Amino acid sequence: MTMRFAFRAVSLAALAVALIPLARAQGVIKIGEINSYKAQPAFLEPYKKGMELAVDEINAAGGVNGKKIELVTRDDNANPGDAVRVAEELVSREKVDILAGTFLSNTGLAVTDFAKQKKFFFLAGEPLTDKITWQGGNQYTFRLRPGTYMQAAMLVPEAAKLKKKRWALVYPNYEYGQSAVAAFKNLLKAAQPDVEFVAEQATPLGKVDAGSVVQALADAKPDAIFNVLFGADLSKFVREGNTRGLFKDREVVSVLTGEPEYMDPLKDEAPNGWIVTGYPWYGITTPEHKKFEQAYQAKFKDYPRLGSVVGYSMIKSAAAGIAKAKGTETDKLVAAFKGLQVDTPFGKITYRPEDHQSTMGAFVGRTKNEGGKGVMVNYVYLDGADAKYQPPVEELKKSRAND
Repeated sequence: MTMRFAFRAVSLAALAVALIPLARAQGVIKIGEINSYKAQPAFLEPYKKGMELAVDEINAAGGVNGKKIELVTRDDNANPGDAVRVAEELVSREKVDILAGTFLSNTGLAVTDFAKQKKFFFLAGEPLTDKITWQGGNQYTFRLRPGTYMQAAMLVPEAAKLKKKRWALVYPNYEYGQSAVAAFKNLLKAAQPDVEFVAEQATPLGKVDAGSVVQALADAKPDAIFNVLFGADLSKFVREGNTRGLFKDREVVSVLTGEPEYMDPLKDEAPNGWIVTGYPWYGITTPEHKKFEQAYQAKFKDYPRLGSVVGYSMIKSAAAGIAKAKGTETDKLVAAFKGLQVDTPFGKITYRPEDHQSTMGAFVGRTKNEGGKGVMVNYVYLDGADAKYQPPVEELKKSRAND
């Protein structure tokens, strides 16, 4: 009897050991995703759908390294402190394999610093401040979207062609707005040394006093305006500017305005002739974009926004990096992402080894109010791999000297 129990115990132990690899193979790869869903729904609801589409496609194809992808999302309440708190929760309690996401630049920087302190891999999808990958970059953080320098570098050649001397600036007074304005001023001054910046309106994020802002800009009598406002702030600014004639016979260069998240709500108030970055999904005919667009519309019965592309491409990037690393160990992921190539709806992108910035580009064109709806016209896709949209390599080395 004793020997029989002993034999049974040994057999069960052997079976348990044999099943361990099987259990691991049947496990999941958990992506801990942090974002400001309640504060920025216009961008982040489509973004979440883009992530879901990518997860579905990856899992339907067998997952990554034999494991399915699982998303674990948390809201950061658009607050850097909350972003760090939920990052800690995802890592320590949920045992996620990587961190991803963030929208606002200040929350993105908070998670970037968390990744550095904890030596944990972080893929920033959306935050645009240059400090994510340059001045404050670290070896554990990579970023998908083109940052403020890159987008300014794409807009400045068009701004310089206007040959306008007196410029006014309006922007949300936090990291993203400050970073975008600094890049635009430096690059435009280099392209057009006689330019003057005659007024700056730095507004509280989400709380723009559009009437006073528009009046202050009008009083400065600028030849042109550089606008960095987005979301509800943009809508209020455009409405008040139209009412008071701020944009009449005056050029406007604007970051993000061509994105349908922000253009569509303007409806018949959409401006004509602004030079913008954006996403003209309705006119992109490349095979990779058509495939994405059709899959997205089939799943959600809706057209994609730029957030959809960002969410989708971020998850595809994470999967490609994990596959190349053959696991989720931080050091292996960092090595795998350096030079990693990923297929996206905008074509192939590469994560640059020198600064961890992807080469995803942006569309630049003009706005047009077409039948009571804003669209982009005369647009072109500018590839982020082009060296003229990146700072000099020596500047990168200096800014990441402590990496």
